[in-house]
Amino acid sequence: MLNQSKENNLIHIATIGKTVGIKGDMKFHIKCDFPEQFKNGSTFLINKKDTITLSEVNHDRGIIKISGINSVEDAKRFTNVKLYTTHEDTKKNCHLEKGQFFWFDIEGCEVFEDGKLLGIVDEVERISVSDYLNIKTSTVLVEAGRAKSFLIPYHELFILNADIDKKIITVRGAMDILEAS
Repeated sequence: MLNQSKENNLIHIATIGKTVGIKGDMKFHIKCDFPEQFKNGSTFLINKKDTITLSEVNHDRGIIKISGINSVEDAKRFTNVKLYTTHEDTKKNCHLEKGQFFWFDIEGCEVFEDGKLLGIVDEVERISVSDYLNIKTSTVLVEAGRAKSFLIPYHELFILNADIDKKIITVRGAMDILEAS
């Protein structure tokens, strides 16, 4: 999963931390499931138009070096800077296994159980080590007294099928969750 900044439609994938040592190395905090996209020479947006390129990446130590930054003083300008990517670059640079989806492909899908529309996936949330679909409940069910939103664990016990092309997810047991919400 990846975190999306709704304001500018970019995906927040990492945050640069404090400086380490005297040559401009920096701590690096990955905020996504695809560490393989962070490699020497990879470029990322730091806002809508500015980019940085990583010259060195040490995943074992969680440290990076930014191209052209060779001192602590220069590196400190990037402390707490967020790295972003786009949906297109994510699809190009990140490999999914069969049956896996990017969260931004899941958002907006209609959720059905036994042919009944429960709602629409508003966002995907990570709580601890598990992913949950945050469902905005259908108007019909809200008017019938159900909660305006609820969470469904993104797990094979609940998710029967996800058809990203048709934007439909079929589930089981979710109505019980909604009724208990």
